[in-house]
Amino acid sequence: MKDKIKRGGGGGRNPVKTDVISMNGANEAVGIKGDEDTSFPVKIQGAGLEPFELKVHGFWLVQDAIMTLLSRNEVRPRSSLSLSLAGTTLDPLAELQSLKGVKAGAIIRLVEEPYTSHSARIHLARIVELLRASGPQDALREGRSPSVLETLTHGQSPADSTFPNGKSLKRSTSNTKAESPCQDGAPPEYLLPGSSERPLMPLLPHSSQPVAPSYLRDLSLSFWNPPPGHRKMQGDFMYITVLTMEGRRYDITSCPKGFFLNRSTEDAFDPRPAQSSPVCHCFTDLLCHISPAFKQAFTTLKNRPQQPPLEVMPTHYHTPSWLGPPCASRTHKNNFCRLGVDEQAATQVPDWNEELQAARDLPQGSLEERLQRDRTLLQVNSAFVRTVMQGAETVVDGFVEPVNGNPEDPAFLWSGLFMSQGAMRAVFGGERGRRAAQRLELKCVQAYSDLEGLQELHTLPTAIVDYRGVRLSAQGLAPGLESSEQDQEATPASRGLLYGVNAGHQESSHRRQLLALLAHAAKSLSLQRHVVVAPNGHHVPLFTSMDAQGLLGADGRFYLLDVFRSFPADANFCPPVEKTESRTDTGDDESSRSCNEDEEKKGSETDGWPENYHATSGLPKSFPHGLCRLRPELVQAFVQHKHCQFTQCVREKLDKNGGFEECATASDSRSTDVVRAACRDVGSVSDIIFEMRFNPNVFSPGVSFPPGESTSTKLQERLLREAAAFIITHQIPDFVKGCLQTNEAPMDGASLKQALHQKGINLRYLGHVFKAITKSEHKEHLRHIKRSVIGEIFIRSAKRVFNSFLQGVDVPCLSAAVSHFLSCLLVPHFTPIPVGEDTKKKSRRRGRGAGASENTPWSMLTGTELWNLVCQDAIETYDISDSLGSGPNHLVEHYGLQKLSLLREFCLKTGVQLRLRDYFLDNQNKAPISSDDILNIFPVVKHIDMPTVDASKAYQAAQNSIQKGLLDQAHEHLKEAVYLFGRVCDDLHPEACYCHSLLAKVAFLQGKSAEARSIQLKAVVISERVLGFDHPDTIQQYALLGVYTYAGGEIALAQKCFLRARLLMLTVHGEDHPFTATLDSCLGLVLAEDQTGQFLKNALRLNTSFFGPTDLHTALSQHLLAQWMCSKGDYRSAMTHEKEALTAFTSLFGEDHPQTNCSKEFLSTVTKQAVKVERTLRQAGADSNEQTVECLNPTSDTILEQMVLVTGIRRLAQSDRFQEYKQKHLERKAAARKELGLKLPTELTTSDFVNGEEKSSDNATGCGKETEDGGNKAVESNNVSQQEQPVEGTSVASAAKASANGHVVEPAEQSKHEGETDVDSDRAASDVTVKTANEDDEMISGSEEKNGEINGEADIIASPLALKSKLTWADIVTSKPTIANEKESKAVNGVDNVAANGADK
Repeated sequence: MKDKIKRGGGGGRNPVKTDVISMNGANEAVGIKGDEDTSFPVKIQGAGLEPFELKVHGFWLVQDAIMTLLSRNEVRPRSSLSLSLAGTTLDPLAELQSLKGVKAGAIIRLVEEPYTSHSARIHLARIVELLRASGPQDALREGRSPSVLETLTHGQSPADSTFPNGKSLKRSTSNTKAESPCQDGAPPEYLLPGSSERPLMPLLPHSSQPVAPSYLRDLSLSFWNPPPGHRKMQGDFMYITVLTMEGRRYDITSCPKGFFLNRSTEDAFDPRPAQSSPVCHCFTDLLCHISPAFKQAFTTLKNRPQQPPLEVMPTHYHTPSWLGPPCASRTHKNNFCRLGVDEQAATQVPDWNEELQAARDLPQGSLEERLQRDRTLLQVNSAFVRTVMQGAETVVDGFVEPVNGNPEDPAFLWSGLFMSQGAMRAVFGGERGRRAAQRLELKCVQAYSDLEGLQELHTLPTAIVDYRGVRLSAQGLAPGLESSEQDQEATPASRGLLYGVNAGHQESSHRRQLLALLAHAAKSLSLQRHVVVAPNGHHVPLFTSMDAQGLLGADGRFYLLDVFRSFPADANFCPPVEKTESRTDTGDDESSRSCNEDEEKKGSETDGWPENYHATSGLPKSFPHGLCRLRPELVQAFVQHKHCQFTQCVREKLDKNGGFEECATASDSRSTDVVRAACRDVGSVSDIIFEMRFNPNVFSPGVSFPPGESTSTKLQERLLREAAAFIITHQIPDFVKGCLQTNEAPMDGASLKQALHQKGINLRYLGHVFKAITKSEHKEHLRHIKRSVIGEIFIRSAKRVFNSFLQGVDVPCLSAAVSHFLSCLLVPHFTPIPVGEDTKKKSRRRGRGAGASENTPWSMLTGTELWNLVCQDAIETYDISDSLGSGPNHLVEHYGLQKLSLLREFCLKTGVQLRLRDYFLDNQNKAPISSDDILNIFPVVKHIDMPTVDASKAYQAAQNSIQKGLLDQAHEHLKEAVYLFGRVCDDLHPEACYCHSLLAKVAFLQGKSAEARSIQLKAVVISERVLGFDHPDTIQQYALLGVYTYAGGEIALAQKCFLRARLLMLTVHGEDHPFTATLDSCLGLVLAEDQTGQFLKNALRLNTSFFGPTDLHTALSQHLLAQWMCSKGDYRSAMTHEKEALTAFTSLFGEDHPQTNCSKEFLSTVTKQAVKVERTLRQAGADSNEQTVECLNPTSDTILEQMVLVTGIRRLAQSDRFQEYKQKHLERKAAARKELGLKLPTELTTSDFVNGEEKSSDNATGCGKETEDGGNKAVESNNVSQQEQPVEGTSVASAAKASANGHVVEPAEQSKHEGETDVDSDRAASDVTVKTANEDDEMISGSEEKNGEINGEADIIASPLALKSKLTWADIVTSKPTIANEKESKAVNGVDNVAANGADK
């Protein structure tokens, strides 16, 4: 069993090797203490190598140390090695710490072991893998997303501009001009605000890595292979032919001792060793002996700098790249496939189900066992998904014959996979219903796989893949069925079938055990136990949908199959069901009751819908397929909504019956009756406790319920109608409201899909989201969301048309057909060129044929016809009419969509890969995309996500610590999570990316800018390789990296990061997006003075258009522009912009808020400076032309602090609930003291508790307290959003999504706290109340959002060392550098000036 797991999950990469690499990478980044405590160096000798030291860990197995050695340059590519200590060979499965003599400084020898036929092939596979060293274009050629960060950081060294301790250099912007823009010049014109040029070539710049040299002309199996019998008896494994770069041909024999030259030629077979030919244990040693060119190239390969593991390790899953190399033919190279090592591995057909179930059955007692189990599961699943991709290409390309005779539903067996399109059932809606069933099967398998404590309930490994318009469902082969003792007399078809409508009545211990597992699963998934009528008339109790079947396999495991209808039905799109009950009455009884039942049925059909629901929403209505189900996130949100109704109902009924205390102390049944009534009102399935469960078979066609289920069925119909209406009345409005309050709203289809799914909104509601935005009074502020929604509707409809279009295309015409479809899609009224004429031209130019010689059906498609098909699909699916217009230009003109963005979305969804070049999509006379531009079509796979349990728990614990302000504790949790992610998935996981990013943020807030830079570099690489080089999260990661590099003094690199983020932003969405304002603000801060104004003005324009003139985003942009005007000496314009900022702050916070006071002081300073400059100019006289204007420049610390605010690194939103909690806490404390007869102090002093250390502060909102002697207020530096604010005024920090952790965080409603000043004035040092920052906040993400309201992000009140400025806005623009050494700290741009870890300043 262990061997099977290694073979199926390895995927060509040894798990121990990647474990070691990931652990080393984790140590470099954060220094895991656990590793440092168990590591020690040993000395390695032998195998013809120079002695060297190796750092090992005590918990490693000996084979772990061997695999680590095999990954080192000194040892590669040797294999078949063992370790010996004092002449004794070490057991590969023994732990190093358990072996005597293995300690620090021990001398361990490498011993070359004899080969077997299998190990010799493994050795050759390692050689081939080494010779196939990945080049700069390999990722693009294979359709994988590359990492581009290396091209930006090449030649950048943080040591050049930072101190050894990591602290940033403190110097003004004017002193760093020589560093920042001069070496690269001004930004290119296509990145300037207002540019409409969208080039693609800069997206994937040339890598700085050298191109891999040529080692050999050819390496293949000899045609004398395999060895004859008499040579096998003498130890010959195989014969290999080598063609060196010098043009010489050699035949090599593989034997147990290694490899040697034989005397065979092309004409004669002579297996004897050649004269003076050594027997080399390593194949490369022999190649170096016979070829000087190979020796030189191989030496260069071994001596070249080793790339970071994150950049070279293969990702677990395929991350597609929609762009390929500029010249695909030139990137194709000899992969030495004729050696046959790949085919040898493919001959072993894996049992995917056995490997997956064996991995799930691994022990979970200790942390090490759980990590090994999670890693094995991930490796098995990733190998399974890779095989599914290969299988889809093989099957659809026609290389595999179906195993059944059904042409409508052919089934295929390939490499241990069962692949099929699924049965097309009319009741589900034909082809679209078949695709929906495959997708739902995958989602439901994921839901059952994620259940904790149900390891005994198994599901088959499952994936779905779309390739060339065909969707295939792939599963591992199910084991044979095991019959129970009581089932021996049954028919063979029913043997082993323990559960389902066709299982029949049976009693056995196996069935009872399976029912217990299903009952547990139903409780976790909120599914109700119910009874249905089977086709044979029997009443069958079920815990699942009617289609599900429970089996006992021959391996003794319980399997659950056909679970695609496990989620509750969506009543908004359910066709009317004729009857939901099974009639057994006959004669006059039935006829006499029919009228009453019809009336009841009419009433029950509207029960649960809101008033005028159909008139306002147009729902319920039919849908193109009959498998519309609710998402689990929606079910969870709806249950939370009903629980709020339940508690409110109980509270109201208790108040009517005398109150809670009276009902609780009374001996009557009033409290019980109240709870029962509340359960009945909200629809609880229990009448004594609140419990919401759903029947998955309600509203399912073809399902009948017995008369005894009538009441329960009506209740379930009512609940499902309420849940469906909940999407329209609550979730969609909450989504629209959240988009209004964040500057990191969805940018493309992937981020829009994620945001909608977090709210439980299916994509079939895109039309309703579009209508909700159109009807909103803030529709102009939501134009970027409307643009993304209409673009997603268009692309999804076009994809369905494209799938049908490809069915009539032959393989030789694929490139031409795809390019023709894209031209029709993007060029209005595109008319195709007759294929015969185009073919003749190509034939004459290339000297060969170019496809069909006559017009084919696909070539006759025109742009108008295609547009009509897309619009028809959009109307049927999303219920929008006339919104798409008459052509693609309508989308561009009315919604601001970019054709390039549409092209990117289409390619990512269909797997089409385009050649990297600049496309001109507005040409009306010529096809913008030719057949040569279509490089490939890759399979698009959807698969099960395997959990990383312990790493995710550590990550969640870190988030909770951040919520409480415990940054030190959060830092430790994040380091642990990073280490665990490295152990399980080598950091190549989306959640690992978010974890690294959050760790970098926490480190930065603790003043560790160098550590933050190092970790964020890894986060960017992970995001590029796992999510995509142009994914929206990658854009945010680049923006954060720009801040951290600027903090380290690497201004040029910071500029590159922000410009890279802007380039990706323009490609993915365009300029008209709130996050573009964020990037432009940062660029305005880091670029040279002559380039700053364009970006700052554009940021102000965008913020004003999206958030209004009185929003904090806009106010900060006004201040940044005023600051830039001061640096240019234009004080008149600076005064104008600062007055606008002051107006916004006054409108948001009032006259006495510290932020307003800071703006007043800054405006006063600017005014005084303007008067001074004017007076100086007048005194100089009109004849003095050389008089210069004194300019005010901000310090680099000020610029950094402003970038921290703009990018949302500092989260300082504070909810009303925390203020209420603090006020109630003080009142209760005072009441308790008074009741105990203690003397109350005259004042109360509050201390902030951050990271376990007390830190004194004036108050929680940043209002300064009066000093006892003079009564003057010393304003403690704080953030603007520390003070409560109206709903319209959301802070820069609170109005943003937490990009570091990937969870959407929206600001809660905030209001002014009236009595706060009075409370603050009553504080004294004699009575200390310790509070935890944001103790009352909740971390809510995804489906955990409650009632559409989310508290703001945690108040991270620690500052980095580089942010310890104690200046006001009036001080930061002085003409001379100002040293912050005042005792009383003041507000810098309204930013809280609190030291990391709660240290006093």
